[in-house]
Amino acid sequence: MLDAAVHAALASAVGEDNIVSDPVGLRSYECDGLTGFRQVPGLVVLPLDTAGVAAAARVCHQHGVPFVARGAGTGLSGGALPVADGVVISLQRLRRVLEVDPVDRRAVLQPGVTNLDITKAAAPFGLYYAPDPSSQQVCTIGGNVAENSGGAHCLKYGFTTNHVLELTVVLPDGEVVTLGGDTAEQLGPDLRGVFIGSEGTLGIACEITVRLLRVPQTVRTLLADFPSVTEAGEVVSDIVAAGIVPAAVEMMDNLAIQAAEQAVGAGYTLETPAALVVELDGPAAECGEQFEQVKAICERHGCTRLHIAGDAAERAKIWKGRKAAFAAVGRISPDYIVQDGVVPRTRLAEVLGRIEDMGRAAGLRVANVFHAGDGNLHPLVLFDESAGELDRAEQLSKEIAELCVELGGSLSGEHGIGTDKACSMPTMFSRDDLATMDRVRSAFDPAGLCNPGKLLPTPRLCGEAPGRYRPHPLEEAGVIERL
Repeated sequence: MLDAAVHAALASAVGEDNIVSDPVGLRSYECDGLTGFRQVPGLVVLPLDTAGVAAAARVCHQHGVPFVARGAGTGLSGGALPVADGVVISLQRLRRVLEVDPVDRRAVLQPGVTNLDITKAAAPFGLYYAPDPSSQQVCTIGGNVAENSGGAHCLKYGFTTNHVLELTVVLPDGEVVTLGGDTAEQLGPDLRGVFIGSEGTLGIACEITVRLLRVPQTVRTLLADFPSVTEAGEVVSDIVAAGIVPAAVEMMDNLAIQAAEQAVGAGYTLETPAALVVELDGPAAECGEQFEQVKAICERHGCTRLHIAGDAAERAKIWKGRKAAFAAVGRISPDYIVQDGVVPRTRLAEVLGRIEDMGRAAGLRVANVFHAGDGNLHPLVLFDESAGELDRAEQLSKEIAELCVELGGSLSGEHGIGTDKACSMPTMFSRDDLATMDRVRSAFDPAGLCNPGKLLPTPRLCGEAPGRYRPHPLEEAGVIERL
């Protein structure tokens, strides 16, 4: 339980009406989208503005209390998991679009604005915000910054870091600073780039300036069925090899297709082993020519059905199925874990075969729905906790993430490391790599109060032997100093 003095100081900082302290209310903050990890916080504060966030962080810093920033709580890696006897700083009341500048194509946002609401605010000017996570209706731009989120269209347009220009950040000691500037080209170290994707460990973003894109002249979308995931994977490789950069290439296997079709009736073929959603956009002439090339590639690899969206409504229907797939899996399994990893595109068929074998060995089903264009997998491990399958499911999920590293990929594409995969970080990074990351983190947060226990492995968390600090020769010579 938090000390009464801390409660009183936070009440003075943000107002008692903006504090949650009753046990029932606190329990609703005990986890994010990764429900396998739970911890009831000591207190939740809901500031109304940047000054309130800074005041809350300052109180935590002065009293040595750990704190965790939280947006919509849709994260899937336990990145917003509270700390026992710590404070959750909720950003749900900072949800205003502060400015849309159609001339310079920028928008200034508070962190609680949902991803989709950015595009809604920009739409009257013929503009939109490109990163589009599947949860874009509910996930917030603050969380997108923390995780460097992507989405279906990041293959062509990049991740959050490619679209954020400037950040107003509350540092762990409560100081307010600005990172970045009016343009993507900036002088000096790219601290904006360091902050984006740091999973809330370096501070709290309270104002975010993003760039907006003009709505493309033409958008063409097709849904193609294939006799196996191998043929579908070969189509993806051939599209890219042909020099075509689609706006999106998404793949779903049969389990994911069945779940999505049952949920939203998107017109998918229930019996097909695999399906691709391919979308091209751009100038009409270029888009039309490349679309014909994509159709030919699909047919060359044994496409069994090719459905082309005839209008915006049909296109939205196809995407509704794809974006509903994660939640729809709940219709075919009482419990599931959404994993996130990346492999080289050329190894898609191999990794999917290995995942199938691993699932069979574990006695669990695995559905696959993912961003095939950039090799970003989202295996969904299906299990029944009431049947005692949780431990096997978590082990299988962990092994799938580490398999991605073994095949030359990454532990995460867009969901982050969080609590879930911190202990797997040594499979991807050396001891020196991790020590360097920890020193960068310590430069922002020497006391280690800001979202502790996430991202980097710790001896307490993972049972590993603590590393020994070795001073650099230049540090010993007094030429440089430790951060």
